[in-house]
Amino acid sequence: MDTPSPHQRSSPEHVAVVDIGATSIRMAIGEIAPSGKVRTLDTLSQAVSLGRDTFTDGSIRKSTIEECVHVLGSYRRKLAEYQITDPDRIRVVATSAVREARNRMSFIDRVYIATGFEIQPLDEAEVNRVTYLGVQRHLRADSVLASAKTMITEVGGGNTEVLLVQEGNVLLARTFRLGSLRLRKTLEAYRPPAGKVHQILRRQLKRNVDEISEQLSQMPPTKMIAMGGDIRFAAAQLLPNWRNQDSVTLPVSALEAFTNQLAELSEDRIVHRYHLSFPEAETIGLALLTNVMLAKAFDIDELLITNTNLRDGLLHEMARKDAWTDDFCRQIIRSAVSLGRKYDFDMTHATHVADLAKSLFEQLQTEHHLDSHYAVLLYVAALLHEIGAYISNRSMHKHSMYLIRHSEIFGLGKSNLLLVALVARYHRRASPQPNHEGYATLDRDLRVAVAKLAAILRVAVALDDSRSQRIRNIKCTIESSRLVIAIPRAEDLSLEQLALKQNGMLFEEVFGFPVLLRVARLTCVWHAERRQFELLADDRQKDPAAYRSSRKRSSTRLNQKRDASHRSAAYRQTFVSRRQHPASTLRGSDVQRNQTSNGQ
Repeated sequence: MDTPSPHQRSSPEHVAVVDIGATSIRMAIGEIAPSGKVRTLDTLSQAVSLGRDTFTDGSIRKSTIEECVHVLGSYRRKLAEYQITDPDRIRVVATSAVREARNRMSFIDRVYIATGFEIQPLDEAEVNRVTYLGVQRHLRADSVLASAKTMITEVGGGNTEVLLVQEGNVLLARTFRLGSLRLRKTLEAYRPPAGKVHQILRRQLKRNVDEISEQLSQMPPTKMIAMGGDIRFAAAQLLPNWRNQDSVTLPVSALEAFTNQLAELSEDRIVHRYHLSFPEAETIGLALLTNVMLAKAFDIDELLITNTNLRDGLLHEMARKDAWTDDFCRQIIRSAVSLGRKYDFDMTHATHVADLAKSLFEQLQTEHHLDSHYAVLLYVAALLHEIGAYISNRSMHKHSMYLIRHSEIFGLGKSNLLLVALVARYHRRASPQPNHEGYATLDRDLRVAVAKLAAILRVAVALDDSRSQRIRNIKCTIESSRLVIAIPRAEDLSLEQLALKQNGMLFEEVFGFPVLLRVARLTCVWHAERRQFELLADDRQKDPAAYRSSRKRSSTRLNQKRDASHRSAAYRQTFVSRRQHPASTLRGSDVQRNQTSNGQ
């Protein structure tokens, strides 16, 4: 597994990732070479009953918590053998079974006290991101897969992850509450007749698969990559030699026949015949049936089975050090644009504001001191700051926040999505307040980050208040405790100056200095024209007639620019004078009539 790393290591580094799932706790130990290449050294897996507890009672039983503590304690000792003790070299994540449990904080705290592991619950968007990261190399290696609409699925105990990818772009990323263990436990809660359990499960599963196929009906996939331990187990049974390869093709008809065979076996017989744990035997049939139904729903005859899993993606992420790669950021922005189109946003205006906000962010780096990933959050907030108009222009900023917060943007988890929603919410009207929904739940650093990004966004919105996109290039400097934004080749900035006066107070509150718009001086243009005269003089001896013609054209352009500059300056002076002395704007005859009527 080759992963380019921006941070070269001087020697190989041993790292580990632990995945706490619904039916098992798995660990992968890897070695990251100085070049960024990842090599798996060891893997461990132990069955647990987390999903059974959460999907049945909504919380994790004390006995299950202690069972997990025992397993993770043994993993800690294994890491000590590899001399992996630094917390920065260990990542422990949990998926739906822990994330949805009412007592998840008690579980996380108990594990930390007993083992020192800090568990990070991954939400659906983060799982999609890691899955995409892990499967990228397969897409790059196969030109047919890369060009086709490829559906990537992973059926877990709690959820089913679906990604639709074409030519490296994520067209859709969804998480469905369709998990093999969740479905079984939900059904068992209603205590159906024993003889009808399998029939009812199939019927319910078909309804869920129909929901997925309906969401993908506008862009049906033509290829399918199946991931997950259940599908890898089936491939190992049907194709015994496949583990010598990185991936293998499996006919859907063969998988369906094997699934039907498992359906005729009891869980005890599955355990004894295939040496699976009871939690795995309980869910294997439903997981395989889900893959079969998804493939048949889109008339797909073959599945590509890979050895890639969540832990591979996490190892790749650790190798990169920075998960926010250029490609990943492009996918986030692409997903945000798709969301904006859904709510009929003004794409031209939104994109221009986003570009201005990006330029401001980069030029003000020494003032805001924010990491580069905040630039992506600002860009997304700028793209979507007006989607609330789809509901109503009244309280549009609040509607924008609601829509963003309750939507899915590929690669952005709930915490980052909240930041984007808040920045969009504060693009106008009130400044951030401690009692505002969402903002009050943030810690101080995140509150400050939201305020800084919102202040920058307000300036960007003001710069395109005319919605004409006429201001494209800006240059920011700090002069006399003011932020001076120089706009080249602008004739009149009165509209933008008024908009900035109305919305620029937040910037001054956050950064401590006001914003001033200024037309960039044209002296550099005049010098350029004079330089053209000098260059033309070199050709004077060669072609005097052509020289005179070029000199005349250049002189005309120079005079036109000077006249435009003078007119712009005169107009701004008149505009300011009228605002300061309204009476002076009266015509001379009007002034004379007023004086006569007043007896002057």
